[in-house]
Amino acid sequence: QVQLVESGGGSVQAGGSLRLSCAASARAFSSYSMGWFRQAPGKEREFVAAISWSGGRTNYADSVKGRFTISRDNAKNTVYLQMNSLKPEDTAVYYCVADRSASIGPYYSGSSGYWGQGTQVTVSS
Repeated sequence: QVQLVESGGGSVQAGGSLRLSCAASARAFSSYSMGWFRQAPGKEREFVAAISWSGGRTNYADSVKGRFTISRDNAKNTVYLQMNSLKPEDTAVYYCVADRSASIGPYYSGSSGYWGQGTQVTVSS
């Protein structure tokens, strides 16, 4: 069983930065791939970023490449999403996901993963 708690969301002006954290409670946390998705009002869920269990492999949506960075600290059972140069279109609820059996990416179904409750990110123009 995995319980995920996101934090770090809030309201910022365009061009600002936020760092999201996802704290996990799980045995053998380091064996889980981790990722971030987001969902804006009236929009489909969108893949944002993912990181492998070792941290050696990362993937990003084209819309956030160069601006967002995903990282993990297995000793703290925590995954981070550093978001820089935020844009109004980044406004969404951001969800953390953990999965031990499937790769996380744009076509990830989410059915085998564990999801956090989400944290709101609002970027004003």
